[in-house]
Amino acid sequence: MKRSLLLCVLMSAFASTGAYAQADLAKAKNCMACHAVGNKLVGPSYKDVAAKYEGQKGAEDKLVQKVMKGGAGVWGPVPMPANPQVSEAEARSLVKWVLSQK
Repeated sequence: MKRSLLLCVLMSAFASTGAYAQADLAKAKNCMACHAVGNKLVGPSYKDVAAKYEGQKGAEDKLVQKVMKGGAGVWGPVPMPANPQVSEAEARSLVKWVLSQK
């Protein structure tokens, strides 16, 4: 029992550390200049993105490309610029985090 409890506590710590790391990465890559977790800024909130793409096959790959190459027309007239400073691995990590926001 103690071992299971300890394992749960450690897993929770690693999971929450990962979430903080992704938020820090989003800040470092300037994502937060246009996006916020819970409210629309220039672009949609991460919660709105997660809701829009929930359960959609291929959404992660599509959004990874959008983060890296930019896009327009999905959320209104303001285009999302390309982000050449974001590697594919970073984009994938960020997208997984964004899609986990609810």
